[in-house]
Amino acid sequence: MENSSILTLLRQDGPFATRDEPPGAATFSAAAREFARSLRRMGLVTRYRVLREQICSLTGAAGFAGIHASAASSGRSRGFEERACLMLGRMFGFSGRDSEITGRIKSCSMAADSVIRFLRQNVLKSHAAHVEMTNEIDVTSNPAELLLITFDPGYHKKARFEAKRKLILMLLAGAIEQRERETGTEQRFAEFLGFLNDHVWSPALKIGELDLVYIESEHRPDDFACARARVISPEEAAASAPAALRKLTLVKRRRFTCEGRDIPIHVSIRKKGTEAKILKLLRKGRENPALAVDDELGLMAVVDSLREVKLFQKHLADCAGRAGSFLALEDISDTLTTGRAYESGNTGSATATAMLKFFARMGGMRVEFIIHTNRSYLDYIYRRDVAHDEYEIRRLFDTGVISLLFPEDIYRIDHARLRAFLLEKCRERIEAPSPAAL
Repeated sequence: MENSSILTLLRQDGPFATRDEPPGAATFSAAAREFARSLRRMGLVTRYRVLREQICSLTGAAGFAGIHASAASSGRSRGFEERACLMLGRMFGFSGRDSEITGRIKSCSMAADSVIRFLRQNVLKSHAAHVEMTNEIDVTSNPAELLLITFDPGYHKKARFEAKRKLILMLLAGAIEQRERETGTEQRFAEFLGFLNDHVWSPALKIGELDLVYIESEHRPDDFACARARVISPEEAAASAPAALRKLTLVKRRRFTCEGRDIPIHVSIRKKGTEAKILKLLRKGRENPALAVDDELGLMAVVDSLREVKLFQKHLADCAGRAGSFLALEDISDTLTTGRAYESGNTGSATATAMLKFFARMGGMRVEFIIHTNRSYLDYIYRRDVAHDEYEIRRLFDTGVISLLFPEDIYRIDHARLRAFLLEKCRERIEAPSPAAL
């Protein structure tokens, strides 16, 4: 993580760490001198000066002494809180009446909370009670109030850290909303869906029409990789008895027409939500969405064979041409048809991952495509050290996101033990025999 990033403020191993007591207002105290030395050691002097000016500007205080006085005061006016909302809202380019801008800032607060709730309800579900947010912070949405809480000795260390964390996540959410507005993400997503329905999928299908089938697979005992797979009907799946090393995977397939025949294809279309984008910024150690989030629109496709992978790629180019646009493929990574090891700069990824991945630039859009065969898709779901659910756990821990959001000294969690426990439980769930199909 770069020291210039605002995310540095969350680190508990640096000068901005949340201590048992908030920083004092005295300029020449021993603690203040040690703080200044640590800033110089880590090259954070400029970051601190900028931060101090931003805090004073947001609160209207002349210096840290004024901030401490405001934090200790119980008589802060409603105008003080509205002023902070409006200043931040206008920084992010929110327009409208004052009440509308304030409402947009509140939506950033909800997005910040959704990041923590997403982790509690998914990756950290087994330890949700350990990482629960302090009630007083949960219900606070005003940025100035959150900022002053970080300086208020009346709040516990955990609450002050969570106030700082929520404020920083709100700033990331605001930057993401500004980026989405500037790039027209919603409009581009609608255009992408329209392109698929108008040009890519078989015209014999109604919009949203899907064929339900199952993939019955057998897996190797050493790494749970897919050894054999066949497509079966729901009736055959219902008659299949659960067994070890056997999985039933439901896929909902559309069709595309290429070279005179209809080819079935399972498709998952993705538009990253705000919480997913915030987590990506945290993983990348960035605060600028334009630099860290390049896969806002995405499609994952699953076909029966390698030949059909190539046919779908050709079909995309033909469809873009019929829509009046050239199709350019960028950042191509092919470990599916070449058999080469997957080389990714992403922490936590496995070299055994097999897929065809590229970005397609067409019609003013840049869309990420990930294409699988049935067998590589099953490895993506089930194979040890490759399965996506395992990857989600590894990358959150190994990129430092969990330690950033839930530091050990505040939440009393041993991250190494928790990582090992979550990966073990994830494998148990993945490798459990599939229940009978409905």
